[in-house]
Amino acid sequence: MLNGQKRIQSALISVFHKDGLEPIVRALDALGVHLYSTGGTQEFIEKQGVKVTPVEDLTTYPSILGGRVKTLHPKVFGGILGRRDMQSDVAQLEEFEIPTLDLVIVDLYPFEETVASGGTDEAIIEKIDIGGVSLIRAAAKNHTDVLIVPAQAHYAELLKILTDQKGSSTLQQRKTFAAAAFGITAKYDTAIHGWFSGARTTVLRYGENPHQKGTFTGDLDGMFNQLNGKELSYNNLLDLDAAVELIDDLATLPGVPFAILKHNNACGAAVRKTVKEAWDAALAGDPVSAFGGVLISSTEIDAETAKAIDTIFFEIIAAPSFSTEALAILRSKKNRIILERKPSQRPTTKIRTALNGILSEDADTVISSAGSMKTATAKAPSASELNDLVFANMLVKHTKSNAIVLAKNDQLIASGTGQTSRVDALEQAIAKASKFKFDLQGAVMASDAFFPFPDCVEISHKAGITAVVHPGGSIRDQDSIDFCNSNGMAMAITGNRHFKH
Repeated sequence: MLNGQKRIQSALISVFHKDGLEPIVRALDALGVHLYSTGGTQEFIEKQGVKVTPVEDLTTYPSILGGRVKTLHPKVFGGILGRRDMQSDVAQLEEFEIPTLDLVIVDLYPFEETVASGGTDEAIIEKIDIGGVSLIRAAAKNHTDVLIVPAQAHYAELLKILTDQKGSSTLQQRKTFAAAAFGITAKYDTAIHGWFSGARTTVLRYGENPHQKGTFTGDLDGMFNQLNGKELSYNNLLDLDAAVELIDDLATLPGVPFAILKHNNACGAAVRKTVKEAWDAALAGDPVSAFGGVLISSTEIDAETAKAIDTIFFEIIAAPSFSTEALAILRSKKNRIILERKPSQRPTTKIRTALNGILSEDADTVISSAGSMKTATAKAPSASELNDLVFANMLVKHTKSNAIVLAKNDQLIASGTGQTSRVDALEQAIAKASKFKFDLQGAVMASDAFFPFPDCVEISHKAGITAVVHPGGSIRDQDSIDFCNSNGMAMAITGNRHFKH
């Protein structure tokens, strides 16, 4: 047949949601399509004055087990999976009196919606669709002969086929519907797997912006106890993810780290002997950006630190624990989100959508230590410079590219984030350091990628920076090395790039 065209002569309709179904039923009836249906869908069709055969009449079995078993029968699945161009299949369909089914319209029980609404375990389990998923997969598998319509979202396309094409679909159309069908079952099964493994799908107030819908699927309860505050938002979750990754790296250093993040980037970070000292140093890095930020510590928040933190507005504070006094102080603002972090494993794979597909990669778990850094210049970094280079390199790893981080004495001085030019990132960082009256003499610079030209080391030298660290790997590395040698600067190379897009 031209373009693999097949005309619909019979259809199975079994849907949870009936909205938008009426014009399709009437169009199928007008084309003389033989309809089969179940339960509530059957009643809906009959109310339209359209003739329909109950599936029970086809299978000779009633709906049993409270509706758990209705369509799971060879006379249903044989009619869907039978290959019309294979004589042995056709012969068996005739032998067992199985009618072919050319169109399957099915949607799935609202599992995710039931989870999101706070349904009981019993209610959630009953919304795990078995027959619907099986029907969708069977029809999609046999798309050579069968058109599968797996959700309300595809009703308009189906109606166009029924009206404009007189119920005849092309092979490409059936293949497109099949692809959508497998996408729906994959998402559905992923949600079920997530729920059984502890993950929950939560409908958020909105996504990144108020006009965008947003959900989160995961097990936050496995990571945090929320001790105070409003529900976490989409942006809160992104910032919190970045904060956790950063603090876990900083926690490998001697001392107590504290970090302040805005828009997934650190605007303040420091490592000190006490959590109060670390907070003070982190805040000093950029007290303006700290407003409305996410605060995170690797150790308990005590009363002294809580009193200092209480003087500013912030969205979230996360720590392994809070003293009783500290918690009482921080709870003075009802909307403050206070999270007690639990020991938990971080995902080893990063996943994101791109174009019409999905990108995945190993999580960036590389930490360059002092011992793994290689000195590229005649002058080696001093002990204090090397310590700061390790600290700065950790920070630049968690900063949006192109990124430059300036640090001194285990304190973030300033950073340049997300710039299209590395020079722009450096100049942004220097300007910011100057704004907050930091002396860059003796500071260090970290870059997330190599220097393609010596301009960055030239600019940093002029600002007073005495040591730099970068991955290396440019064909012009030597130009930057030569400048450092000529001007008494130290350079360390890690061999590990840390782009973060």
